[in-house]
Amino acid sequence: MGTTGLPGALTQGSRTRGGIGESTLRPDGTLKVTGEFAYSSDMWHEDMLWGQILRSTVAHAEILSIDTAEALATPGVYAVMTYDDLPTEVRRYGLEYQDTPVLADGRVRHHGEPVAIVAADHPETARRAAAKIKVDYRELPVVTDELSALADDAPLLHPDRDDHHARHVAHPNIVHRQPVVRGDADAAAARADVIVTGDYVFGMQDQAFLGPESGLAVPSEDGGVDLYVATQWLHSDLRQIAPVLGLPEDKVRMTLSGVGGAFGGREDLSMQIHACLLAMRTGKPVKIVYNRFESFFGHVHRHPARLHYEHGATRDGRLTHVRCRIVLDGGAYASASPAVVGNAASLGIGPYVVDDVDVEAVALYTNNPPCGAMRGFGAVQACFAYEAQMDKLASELGMDPVELRQLNAMEQGSLLPTGQVVDSPAPVAELLRRVKAMPMPPERQWESTDGVDVRQLPGGLSNTTHGEGVVRGVGYAVGIKNVGFSEGFDDYSTAKVRLEVVAGEPVVTVHTAMAEVGQGGVTVHAQIARTELGVTQVTIHPADTRVGSAGSTSASRQTYMTGGAVRNSCELVRDKVLERGRRLFGTYHPAWATAELLLEGGKVVTDGGEVLAPLADVLGDEAVEIEAEWRHRPTQAFDLETGQGDGHVQYSFAAHRAVVEVDTELGLVKVVELACAQDVGKALNPLSVVGQIQGGTTQGLGVAVMEEIIVDPRTAKVRNPSFTDYLIPTILDTPTIPVDVLELADHNAPYGLRGVGEAPTLSSTPAVLAAIRNATGLELNRTPVRPEHLTGTA
Repeated sequence: MGTTGLPGALTQGSRTRGGIGESTLRPDGTLKVTGEFAYSSDMWHEDMLWGQILRSTVAHAEILSIDTAEALATPGVYAVMTYDDLPTEVRRYGLEYQDTPVLADGRVRHHGEPVAIVAADHPETARRAAAKIKVDYRELPVVTDELSALADDAPLLHPDRDDHHARHVAHPNIVHRQPVVRGDADAAAARADVIVTGDYVFGMQDQAFLGPESGLAVPSEDGGVDLYVATQWLHSDLRQIAPVLGLPEDKVRMTLSGVGGAFGGREDLSMQIHACLLAMRTGKPVKIVYNRFESFFGHVHRHPARLHYEHGATRDGRLTHVRCRIVLDGGAYASASPAVVGNAASLGIGPYVVDDVDVEAVALYTNNPPCGAMRGFGAVQACFAYEAQMDKLASELGMDPVELRQLNAMEQGSLLPTGQVVDSPAPVAELLRRVKAMPMPPERQWESTDGVDVRQLPGGLSNTTHGEGVVRGVGYAVGIKNVGFSEGFDDYSTAKVRLEVVAGEPVVTVHTAMAEVGQGGVTVHAQIARTELGVTQVTIHPADTRVGSAGSTSASRQTYMTGGAVRNSCELVRDKVLERGRRLFGTYHPAWATAELLLEGGKVVTDGGEVLAPLADVLGDEAVEIEAEWRHRPTQAFDLETGQGDGHVQYSFAAHRAVVEVDTELGLVKVVELACAQDVGKALNPLSVVGQIQGGTTQGLGVAVMEEIIVDPRTAKVRNPSFTDYLIPTILDTPTIPVDVLELADHNAPYGLRGVGEAPTLSSTPAVLAAIRNATGLELNRTPVRPEHLTGTA
C-alpha cells in the first residue's frame, strides 16, 4: 500500500492497541467464513408462522377480482390479506415519495408486484396457499422506454402524484428532472477544434447480495411489534412502517439482524410491513424469507440508462464544452430515483475542469422493475459514458488517453459544473500517474513449460480457446463520486457511548443504529473508541431503534457520519471523565489542572506520558454515558433550472487500469488485472479499505462483462430472475486487483478520512470496456459486453 500526504489529525490515544490506523480483524469474520454467523434468515421463534407473498404475473394490469377463499380454507393457514384488508388509511410508503402500495391497490405496475400475503404454520403450506389465490387481471399497455413513457397517449402510471418536483417535469411519467447548466455550451462548441459524440446504453444491474430478504416480526403485549430484520436503514424503515400499522413509532421496535450484503438493495422496504401485518393479524410471530427467485422481484436494482454525450476540445486537448442527456429508467415506483438523478447530473461531466456545460438528467416511471440505490448511485452510469468519450476524444486528437485526462483533471480549488468549489484534495492526475506506473502483468500467462493452462485463457475452465486468436488490451478510467447525503438533506448520525468499570477493568460500549451490512463499521467504531478513550475492551451493542438514527448504510457515509458521531460522543465522555478526575484528584497533583490530559491504556496520562490515575479509580462505581448526534457541514439543494448549488459535502476519486485478453474469434474476454489507485483521506483500517476497493472493483467488472437483468421490451417481464441466468463474477472470473492507497486528508472530515466503498465501482467498468476496445478496435457503447458484440453476430 502506498501512502502520500497528511494522515489526518488524531485527537488523542493513537498508541492504544487496536486503534485507528491498524488493520484490526473483523469480530464477525471467523463466524462468516466458517458458516456459523447467524443471518436474519436463521432466526427462529416458538410457535412461529411463515409468511408468503403472492406476486403479479403480469407487468401492468387492472385487478378485476381476487378470490382468497381456497387459500383461507387450506389447513394450517392463519391469515390471507389483500389491499382491502390493510388496517389504516395509510397504505403506501416510499423513500422520497409515498407512491408504493403495501399491496397492489387495484392495479399492478410491474412484474412481481406484491398482491396478497399469507401466513401459515409451514413454509410449504404458505406457498401452496398463495398459489391457490385467484387473481383476475385485465392487462393494460406497458410502458418500457422513453418513447412509450412520454408519448401523448402514454398510460399515466401515477396520475395522482402531487409533489414539489411536478412543475419542473414535462410529463407525469417523469419522476424527476435535473439540469446542470453553466457557461455557454453552444458558443464553446463553435470554438472547438474537435467534437466527438456518442450514444451509450447501460444495463440493469442487480445488487446480488449473499443473503435474501428476510425478517421476523413478533407481536408484543402492549399492542406493538418487534421486528428483527436485515436492512440498511432502521429508522427510515420505522418511519415508513409505523403509519401503515397505525402505531406510534415507539411501539414498532426494530433490531438489526445478520445482514448478508446490501449494496443499496436493502435501502427500500421489502418484507418488513408484510411480516408485521401478518403478525398483528394472527397474534403470532411471523417469519418471511425470500427465495432467490423472489429476491430478484423483491428489491430495487441499478437504473439502466441511455446516455448521449458530446465533448469538444481544442487541438492541444483542452476541453471546451460537454453536452449530455442522461435518461434513467426508474421502473414502476420512485424509490431513490430523484437523488440518483441529482447525482447523475451533478457528477455527469466527471473529474474534469470544463467551463461550459449543458447537462440534463431525468428518471422515468415505466412498468419495468423498480430501480433505486446501488453502489455508485447514478455516478456509475455517467462515468461509463464520459470515460468512453475521453477515449474517443483522445483517439481523434492523436493523444495518449491518460495524458488527455491529466491535462483536464480537476484539483483542489477547481470549480465543478454546479458552481461548487472542490475544497479538499482532488488528486485526479496523480491517481492516473500512479495506476499507469504500476507494473504490468506478464503477457501470455497461459504458456507455461507444461503447455497451455486453460485457467489463464478467455473462457477459463470451459476450455473453449487455446490462445490462437487471443489479443491483449489495456484501458484506463477515472471517476468522481460524492460522499454522504447531498442536496440539503439533514445528514446526521447518533451514537451512545458508555464507559464503566467491569470486573476491575474499564470497558466501553458503543451503541448506534448503524446497519452493519458487511462493510466493517463495527470494527471501525471499536477502533475509534479505543483511540479516543484509551480502553482496549470495547463492546458493540446490537443496532436497533432504541438509539437515535444513524442514517443509511449507503453513500460511503457510515465511517464518516457514524464514525464521526462515535468520536464526538467519545470526546464528550472523555471530557466528563477528566472533569470528574479533576474534582477527585486535582488537589493532589497540579498536572490535573495544568497539563493536556489523555486517556491511554486504561489510565489518565499527561501528553508527556506521566500517569496520573488508573481510569478505574476515576470512574469508581459510576458509569459515564452520553448519546450525541453529529452532522456534516450543510449542503444545498440544486437549483431546479440551472443545477447550481453546493450540493455535496465530499468527493472521492479512484482510477483503474484494466488489462484484458480477448479471443476475437470466439468473443471471449478474460480480465487479467484491474489495478486501482484511490485517495482515501485516512485509512482507519487499511485491511478493510483495500477490501472495499477490491469489492467495488469486482462489482464494476461484473457489469462490464456479464451482469444484466433482461426485461422483455414487449411485456416488461423479467426473463432471468436467478443466478443460473443472471451471471455474477466468481473467484475464477476475478482478476488480480493491486491497490495503491493515497492518504490525503480532508480536514473537514473526522480524522481526515474520505468515503471509500463506491468510487472503485465507477471507474472499473469503463476501464474494462476501454481495454476491450483497445484489443478489438470495436466501439462497444453498451454494458455488459457479450460474445456476440465482439464477433459481429449481435
